[in-house]
Amino acid sequence: MKVSLKILIVALALLGLNACKEQEIQKEDKIQTKKEVTAKDILGNPEYLAISYGGYKDDTRDARLQPTLREIKEDLRILHAIGIRVLRTYNVHFPHASNILAAIRQLSAEDPDFEMYVMLGAWIDCKNAWTDLAPDHEVESEQNEGEIARVVALANAYPDIVKVVAVGNEAMVKWAASYYVQPRVILKWVEYLQKLKAEGKLPAALWITSSDDFASWGGGDKEYHTEDLKKLVEAVDFISMHTYPYHNSHYNPEFWRVPEAEENASETEKIDAAMVRATAFAKAQYQAVSDYVKSLGFNKPVHIGETGWASVSNGHYGPEGSRATDEYKQALYYKQIRNWTNAEGISCFFFEAFNEPWKDAANKMGSENHFGLFTVDGIAKYALWDAVDQGVFQGLTRNGNPIEKTFGGNRDSLMQGVLIPPSQNEKAAAH
Repeated sequence: MKVSLKILIVALALLGLNACKEQEIQKEDKIQTKKEVTAKDILGNPEYLAISYGGYKDDTRDARLQPTLREIKEDLRILHAIGIRVLRTYNVHFPHASNILAAIRQLSAEDPDFEMYVMLGAWIDCKNAWTDLAPDHEVESEQNEGEIARVVALANAYPDIVKVVAVGNEAMVKWAASYYVQPRVILKWVEYLQKLKAEGKLPAALWITSSDDFASWGGGDKEYHTEDLKKLVEAVDFISMHTYPYHNSHYNPEFWRVPEAEENASETEKIDAAMVRATAFAKAQYQAVSDYVKSLGFNKPVHIGETGWASVSNGHYGPEGSRATDEYKQALYYKQIRNWTNAEGISCFFFEAFNEPWKDAANKMGSENHFGLFTVDGIAKYALWDAVDQGVFQGLTRNGNPIEKTFGGNRDSLMQGVLIPPSQNEKAAAH
């Protein structure tokens, strides 16, 4: 009996030891798997949902108000809970991007199941951008060289996290009058980064692109169809294009207005049909870019670097404008665009994760402050009400607040602010 008991104890101890070893092996396997993931694996993969992320909660990006590591980790846990695995950032001249990378590394070390990657943005400007002097769109800013150097340093410091570098954000589109540059400037820096890859000075699997308006990638006006753009298409690893039916509801509203054939439809039917047309508008701009790239003889992947829908506006898109703005329409667009891009193998960096009040600090009700799927306090907008019901945010908070629904979860209250798009005969929307 005593011998048998000893044998039993030894056997149980060995089983426990083997179980611990097995857990450690599984943990190491997960870490190893994460290290092997590349941009090619991520982009176009519906298991790696993408989003634009900024963690700023105040009406300024002042150095004293940069999001802390703790705050960023809190945000990333929330995003991870809804399936987000790829973040897009926009610049590295603030510490925010480097703090995001540090936060991801810490979260991954704390939890082997935590997985997240980054498309790291380098902000590019023309000479005199954001100054009292007239922007010189033929000459680039002296700041660009330092921005690229910082991106290179971060890509090398976090090769397990940084999978894409985007040179410039809407830096070539001519309506960005404060700072746009000529395509040759973006081409210069893309080729520079590709050269560093070839020399082993950047990870070989790192993908390089520029994230810009659909027109800048040749999908619109032919004035953009230049030799430098052709060279840029050839130089990048993929195309990252932006499309905004939301803004076009004001600037190119024909698709948005209720057609005569729908005048007798119900209010909800008119709104739902408008959102189907909005998604079709985005698809058409995507197709226009894809067709142009192919017309140049290139077979480059095309992904959506930005698209989104604001939930508040007191300007062009609000009650006195196109009436495009509310949480109901935002939710429809979010779900439709996700369904389409996931089905077609297109990555979509939805804009954006959380509201950021600094973007239009002088106008709290300005649409630029309200593109988030969450409010500044972490309240989930209508697009994510289902996720709240499913309990995916259990135990998670932002600013100390649990993740709850806007409007107290009352759909009737939400729908009271939802307006029908103007009819074809209306010149301007009325309240």
